Amino acid sequence: MSQSAIKAAPRKVAGVATRNRPGAGERAVRAIEQSWRPVALLLVCFGVWWLIAAAELVEPYLVPSPGATLDVLTGKTDYIWQHTWVTTYETLLGFLIAVAVGVLAAVIMVYSSTVEKTLYPILLFAQVVPKIAIAPLFVVWLGFGIAPKILIAVLIAFFPVVISMVTGLKAVDPEMLQLSSTMGASPWHTFVKIRFPASLPHLFSGLKVAVTLAVTGAVVGEFVGANEGLGYVILQANGNLDTPMLFAGLLVMSLIGVILFVLVEIAEKLLLPWHASRREAGVTTSY
Repeated sequence: MSQSAIKAAPRKVAGVATRNRPGAGERAVRAIEQSWRPVALLLVCFGVWWLIAAAELVEPYLVPSPGATLDVLTGKTDYIWQHTWVTTYETLLGFLIAVAVGVLAAVIMVYSSTVEKTLYPILLFAQVVPKIAIAPLFVVWLGFGIAPKILIAVLIAFFPVVISMVTGLKAVDPEMLQLSSTMGASPWHTFVKIRFPASLPHLFSGLKVAVTLAVTGAVVGEFVGANEGLGYVILQANGNLDTPMLFAGLLVMSLIGVILFVLVEIAEKLLLPWHASRREAGVTTSY
């Protein structure tokens, strides 16, 4: 047997049964199996919506038909895209700022009990205050520009990032930290090699919540004071009783949240292959 064949042959370890990683076709089949249920539910919801509109159970100015909403989406593409880009930009910028500040705050809180005891009640207080109630203050202080929308998105997305990061940093096995200290690792190396990688699964759980909340924060800021963005579109449509445009704005806003959630989930799978492999169990024991 050639050396290349020997290297390619899987090694057998007593008591451990290895299973080959699923191929591209098998992963595609699994993705279809996991996604057909929510897709079917969405189709059912749209079917019920169409039946309600077709049977005229509700007045058209209250619930427009899917066809009327689709006509708005296709007929005013440039108008909707212009405002969609504004909301997406505010959401992404607010989310990135929340991630940067939230991770830094979490690290400081974990490494300093004094800071944690001081900062945690303030964070909790800031979280329970309704953002729609303080949004007008931000408009008064910062004007009608993009700043108050980004600030509200940051405030709404900040708390899940901090909590998930703190939980992840504190969930590290104490024996691993003791072993690292015994072997002479510096606090920085312990953080980079042990604490931070171990906290990433928790952090990504918080990021998936935070990115959808950031969309809500940006739209809330646009509700209070703006002349562009999906929040402005929805508010104008509501005032004009233009329910097809209102539904179109809601659908696009929801689509932004779904796309951003999926992007964070893809990033999680790419950055944490060791964590994803545990869900697909490539190795099993046979004791």
